[in-house]
Parts: sequence; C-alpha cells; structure tokens
Amino acid sequence: MADIENVIIIGSGPAGYTAAIYAARADLRPLVIEGFAWGGLLQQTTEVENFPGYRDGVMGPVMMQELRDQAERFGTRFITDDATRVELVDGGIHTVWVGDDAYRAKAVVLATGAQHKRLGVPGEEALGGRGVSYCATCDAAFFKEHETIIVGGGDSAMEEAIFLAKFASRVVIVHRRDEFRASAIMLDRARALPNIEWLTPYVVEAFVAGERGALEKVRLRHAETGEVIEHAATGAFVAIGHEPQSALVAGQVELDDDGYVKVDGVSTRTSVRGVFAAGDLVDRTYRQAITAAGSGCKAALDAEWYLRDTPPAVPQEPVGEAVEAA
Repeated sequence: MADIENVIIIGSGPAGYTAAIYAARADLRPLVIEGFAWGGLLQQTTEVENFPGYRDGVMGPVMMQELRDQAERFGTRFITDDATRVELVDGGIHTVWVGDDAYRAKAVVLATGAQHKRLGVPGEEALGGRGVSYCATCDAAFFKEHETIIVGGGDSAMEEAIFLAKFASRVVIVHRRDEFRASAIMLDRARALPNIEWLTPYVVEAFVAGERGALEKVRLRHAETGEVIEHAATGAFVAIGHEPQSALVAGQVELDDDGYVKVDGVSTRTSVRGVFAAGDLVDRTYRQAITAAGSGCKAALDAEWYLRDTPPAVPQEPVGEAVEAA
C-alpha cells in the first residue's frame, strides 16, 4: 500500500486548491493533478473584487498563485498536467492516469469545474477581459455608466441583466428568438427596470474592438431577415449557460441531465464511495469563487472523515468503464 495516495484531487481553481489546503493540513499529503491550464476560470479573469480578504481586489491569476502557494506550504504535491482517464472503484482503490502514468488513491476529489458556453464568434476570445465577460456578478462594477449588452434568454441572462442594470447606464438584452426561456417572474423583473431594453430576434456575428483595443461595438444579424446592424457597446456579457467538465467521470459517477455531478444532500459525496466532488462541477446555481472554495473545504473534510472511518480497501471491480478525456 506504500504507493497508494491518501487522496488525489483532480482539478485546480478555488475548489481544488482549497481542498488541497485542508487535506494537507490534515496530514493527508494530497496529490493534486491540477491540469496543464491550472487555476481554472480565474486564470482568465482580470480583477476580482468580491473575494473576502482582498480589500483592494486582486488579479485572478495572482489569487490562484497565492492559493496554490498556500496549499504547497502545507505539503501538497502537484502534477501540472491533465488527468486523461480514471478508474473508480466503489469503496476501493481508485486509479487516475496522466498519460501512461497511473496514480492510485484511497479517495478522490473531483474539482474539474465548468466552462462558460461561448458563442464562438470573431472577437470573442481576443476581447475577453477587454469588454467581453461571462459573469456580471464578477465584473459589473467595471462597467459603471457604460453601454452594455447581455446575450441570452434564460433565467441566468435575466439575473445578469438585473444585476448589471445597477451599474450600467443601459443594458440591452439580445436574444435569437422573440420568445424567452426565462421564467415569467424573471422576465417581469427585468422588464420593470427602465434602463433594460430588448433586441430580438438577433444573433451576435462578431465583437468589434475600437482604436484602444477594447470592445467598441457588436455586430448583430437579424435571425429572420438576415439584416446586419452594428450596436455600440463597451461591455458585453455572454449568458448562454455552462458546461460542467465531467466527461472524465461520465459513466462512473452519477450525473444529472446537464452533466453536473450529483452529490448526496449537502455533502460532497458522489454515488461512488470514496469519491467526492466540489466547485462548479456540482454547482449550477451560484458559481462563485467563494462558494467553490467553500465546497472544496467540504470535500476535503468529507474525504478525511471517509479515510478515518473506512477499513482498508481490498481490490474490487471498477465502477462503469473508464474513458479517455477528450
């Protein structure tokens, strides 16, 4: 059993690194397979102003480096590469592959997060952090008195618009259909605000930069007539949903219809004993750095208690069939 880890944490970001801090301080010597693009979505974020303890705000990559350093200080070890396959055994020894290298553990914490769904149009990637955003709760304060748009038609888009309307001088909701998926109550709340307007049925063709390299306007196409217009905006928020990064464990742990990992009540326990999940991989509601960190803490504690109370594992058959990560 000497080559078997106590706990392997797959993924980084606030959930993975917080789980590592707690597990390391519990003397579990966690191994974090943090991914080649470590740090999660906050590596793509500029200034973070709503994480407790950073009075003057902090750059997302700086915050992730500090969380990682804190985990390392207590003895966490890291593999800066992607987990490519897992073999989970209910109540037994789990195996995680990084390429051809296999790592075994008594407990696994899944913290692979979720990705914002993107439009995939010209200018979207280049203007990320320079006018194009995916989280009004995170970034709305940077757009005080700006002309902005929200792209989307569900409850999340309405929530983003309502929050953004507290700061922006004007919020235009752009949706590809005249009908909205959002609930009636959320539509009513958005329609009640004087600085929220509606532009349908239009789809985004491109985000266009100005002379200073930041977003200046959005090119839109009418979904029925094909007419193309240009709409002035210095802020654009894409709110068309999230994609949990659960392909690695699909078929082995229970997922909901949208691919989020199911957990047992308020715990982080998955359908496989000894496997825990935290962060945006399980959270379809809040999706904030602080809530991800909190669930990472819970996952580490759940794993610690599981290891304390579970007899030594014996070889068993894996749950489902291991699949290669895309």
